[in-house]
Amino acid sequence: MEREGNDCDLGGDVVSLPCSSILSSNFLLDHVGEAVVSLFSDGLSWNLVEPVENQDVSTCLGIKYVSKIANEIALSDIYAVELRDISLIHKSNLPRATERTLLVHDIKMYHFTVHGFIRSKNQPSQWILTEYTFGHENLQTCETWVNQLNELLKLEVGRPRNLLVFVHPRSGKSNGCRNWEAVAPIFSRAKVETKVIVTERAGQAYDMMLSITNKELNSYDGVIAVGGDGFFNEILNGFLSPRLKAPYPPTPPGFVHLAKDKGDSLAADEDGIFEKTPSQIEDHLPLISSPNQPRSRILNSNSEDKAPGFPVPNEWFRFGIIPSGSTDAIVICTTGTRDPITSALHIVLGKRVHLDIAQVVRWKTTPRSEVEPFVRYAASFSGYGFYGDVITESEKYRWMGPKRYDYAGTMVFLRHRSYEAEISYLDVESEETIPTPKRNRDSSMLWGLKAPRRSERCICRINCKVCNETPKNAATEISSLTPHLNSETRKWVKSKGRYISVGAAVISCRNEKAPDGLVAEAHLSDGFLHLIMIKECPHASYLWHLTQLTRRGGSPLNFKFVEHHKTPAFTFTSSGNESVWNVDGEMFQAHQLSAQVFRGLVCMFATGPEV
Repeated sequence: MEREGNDCDLGGDVVSLPCSSILSSNFLLDHVGEAVVSLFSDGLSWNLVEPVENQDVSTCLGIKYVSKIANEIALSDIYAVELRDISLIHKSNLPRATERTLLVHDIKMYHFTVHGFIRSKNQPSQWILTEYTFGHENLQTCETWVNQLNELLKLEVGRPRNLLVFVHPRSGKSNGCRNWEAVAPIFSRAKVETKVIVTERAGQAYDMMLSITNKELNSYDGVIAVGGDGFFNEILNGFLSPRLKAPYPPTPPGFVHLAKDKGDSLAADEDGIFEKTPSQIEDHLPLISSPNQPRSRILNSNSEDKAPGFPVPNEWFRFGIIPSGSTDAIVICTTGTRDPITSALHIVLGKRVHLDIAQVVRWKTTPRSEVEPFVRYAASFSGYGFYGDVITESEKYRWMGPKRYDYAGTMVFLRHRSYEAEISYLDVESEETIPTPKRNRDSSMLWGLKAPRRSERCICRINCKVCNETPKNAATEISSLTPHLNSETRKWVKSKGRYISVGAAVISCRNEKAPDGLVAEAHLSDGFLHLIMIKECPHASYLWHLTQLTRRGGSPLNFKFVEHHKTPAFTFTSSGNESVWNVDGEMFQAHQLSAQVFRGLVCMFATGPEV
């Protein structure tokens, strides 16, 4: 923060300073020495009165000080300022340069501390807590600085003041409560009020979000999930189910067939969308059970209370995640790292990024069941076949914790099962779609891959141009969430056969075991799903595909048995009796379903990965 301007004499102990600065005083910077500190409208900067030689990075109570390098901090990187109690400074504890300027052994000083963060040198997306404590003999001087800094912080747009927090105590390695206790002081210092609810049963957060009135919800700036992807999915569904007014996904002609017409209100329209009376709509899933959505809204006893006064999408209301799960893919994709401190800082600093949300509609649970549409929303991934088998198998070994997924994945891989199904996806001819790179047709199935050029991968980062591009919105607000459905060149493409897995990624789904994720070029808010269909193939070939997922810079999609399509909507119909999907880490039984993606439907307390 280099400053220019003419010097202005403020008198007293306030020294000569550039006119553009607000305040400037001499302070004793803790662990460093005496410094001239200047406050500007965009941050703090300081210069030592006498440079300190060989000053290394020091640590106190887990806080890293980088006094040798840091001589400023931007206001946007400050999350709290607080006045400290009076204390005695002993001459023997001061840096040598400062010691020579003092004439007494003990000095009574008042202090204020500026709390902020610095970026990790090894992992730039990870933020590390830092604090700078300034001491002065005059209490009024310290109070003036604290008041002025707090007034400037109030001008920072988008910082939350009141949050609803759900803590999953058994998520991941059962560290939900421990992680919240670690970050709670950050919210307290930032003067963010938090209503904390530690869940005691599965589905409790969903039920509470479903029943909360719009009046109460309007009193919060957002909702925080302390848990994993599945826990966030539970909260997201509780929020959207009674509030989002949107039509069902588009389907190709003849997609849904009535099992039996009993003469009730169930009727098909030209788009394959059905209407049904509220009394006929129910679901029996153990995790989420709620009234369902006839056509474009959900009707229940409180719908009149919920519908008005809380628009969805909502620009100011945001969601945050303090990672405590098994994979935490959503956090890694939105913040760039799996770190509770970094996520907490994104929240209190009021960061914002839009996130696509997929609407998944189950039409039939089994081949012989009646058509009963049931809506679920997904923020990261929905998968069938291998993915559904893994989530089903893992339920038998919940006592193993997160390791159950590795064990279940190994067991399912060894079985190497494939399933017959029919998938139709909406092909949108657009410059935004990225065709699958051409493969070497003459190569063997195992080694027949050709790594795409790096230039073909447009990775989603902070201030992403793809996500920030303004779509050509349609006339209505809901239509603006599905801009790619309005393409005049759209057409349905059908694919039928045996598949090891069928998956739809909303985001890249990066995690510690898949550093680039399932789809490296997936974006947070571009309005596309990435449909990945793994056809029946030899065991060794599928192993090579999975191996590519674990490699940074790998090419897991560049095989002849892998189909990858960017699409705004798709449908699925199983040809067998078993049909279990994995929706954001939760089981979802569906024989027949359709899905579409809403562009940037919700806002997250995040910025996107920095690197």
